[in-house]
Amino acid sequence: MSQGQTSTDVILIGAGIMSATLGTLLKELAPDWNIKVFEKLATAGEESSNEWNNAGTGHAALCELNYTVERPDGTVDISKAIKVNEQFQISKQFWSYLVNSRLIRNPRDFIMPIPHLSYVHGESNVQFLKRRYDSLSNHPLFAGMEFSDNKKELAKWMPLMMKDRTSNEPIAATKIDSGTDVNFGALTRMLLGHLKEQHVDIHYEHSVKNMKRTRDGLWELSVKNLKSGAVERHQAKFVFIGAGGGSLHLLQKTGIPEGKHIGGFPVSGIFMVCKNPKVVEQHHAKVYGKASVGAPPMSVPHLDTRFIDNKKSLLFGPFAGFSPKFLKTGSNADLITSVKMHNLLTMLAAGVKEISLTKYLIQQLMLSKEQRMAELRDFVPGAKSEDWDMVLAGQRVQVIKDTPQGKGTLQFGTEVVTSADGTIAALLGASPGASTAVQVMLEILQRCFPQHMEAWQPKIKEMIPSYGVSLVENQDLLREVNMATAKALGLSDEKHVLHV
Repeated sequence: MSQGQTSTDVILIGAGIMSATLGTLLKELAPDWNIKVFEKLATAGEESSNEWNNAGTGHAALCELNYTVERPDGTVDISKAIKVNEQFQISKQFWSYLVNSRLIRNPRDFIMPIPHLSYVHGESNVQFLKRRYDSLSNHPLFAGMEFSDNKKELAKWMPLMMKDRTSNEPIAATKIDSGTDVNFGALTRMLLGHLKEQHVDIHYEHSVKNMKRTRDGLWELSVKNLKSGAVERHQAKFVFIGAGGGSLHLLQKTGIPEGKHIGGFPVSGIFMVCKNPKVVEQHHAKVYGKASVGAPPMSVPHLDTRFIDNKKSLLFGPFAGFSPKFLKTGSNADLITSVKMHNLLTMLAAGVKEISLTKYLIQQLMLSKEQRMAELRDFVPGAKSEDWDMVLAGQRVQVIKDTPQGKGTLQFGTEVVTSADGTIAALLGASPGASTAVQVMLEILQRCFPQHMEAWQPKIKEMIPSYGVSLVENQDLLREVNMATAKALGLSDEKHVLHV
């Protein structure tokens, strides 16, 4: 059964934070454009953006040690940390604009201030953390960072973690109070609620099955209505594929050359969630440790205070797992059906190169609850098994592609793929993902709508004052932006404003 064909300006596939962000930007920049959203699930933000599937750290590289790499000579490369931090500053500016314009309300429903800590143990790791601190604390984006290896001081910063700790092994931590916890599920629902008010057509329980170019250069999508079973045909001038783990299959259906020689490897996650309110109240921070050798960056252990449904929660993890599904609600055939003739050698090369990752995932899959509790006790020595439950987190699909470093290189991060003519774009990959959504969507606008960018620039600058300007090189603007975003987002506590 096929229904009549409809045409629109923009189609967004997936109702997650990426589509919600791009749709919101476009409605501000081109309010007359018609936009449609197709989501196969029943509500917004139920996959990668969901608060139980997303760590919500508000990735600003304040505590994530994998963004600061130790060089062979012992110095610390902080360039990626600076880049990630600047990208998160752009997200905060855009959210502030939305709050100030009353396009979304109650920022505390999606963002909360929370200290970010990095924690290590062992003499060599302590020395590394001190060198990292020395490099970051002198940088204006990381002003206010503190370092301590004094156990009495650390007991003030992270009392639950220091309680019952008997080991004499050297430990240290850095702390910065300007961190945040972001509920990306709540933010996604807010943004899509706003878009619905702006007459954006949002179709839930609609699954995009195929897409092809028409003779007049439009994209025609075959979309199945999962409630009625009807197959609808929709045409658009521009299509964005923001379907999380489902993006790779959809990109392959487009047939664009830019989508070839790209593969994906799924990694799932498991968190331990504390169900004892008395324990939850003893910890107020996001504390990131150091990844095990061979572990992917998304498996860096962290003990997180979260605010979900306006309730304080405490999570530890993630423990990596493996499922061939590309989405939590996906199919066990996802991995095998993503292998095509054009990416077969790329995938095989990755399989040979990533033996250590495969071994790590197998070890993680075999862990019992008690073995996971043993890892948790590295953070919380007095943790009791009866206080913690296991929760399955979201699926992440790491991009595999051919790079100058070699064939079949596993990528950790987000990857934007656009057609040469700018009529279609897809977002692949994982962390820092949601935290850098605004920067990534601006990149898509620049690639796909270059003919509009000059006219749009004044509005973009209104929404994001630092657009096109380095905050590192303009500390007056950094100070101004920081104070404005802290006030708009309810983060205006004295500790939360950078003093640069």
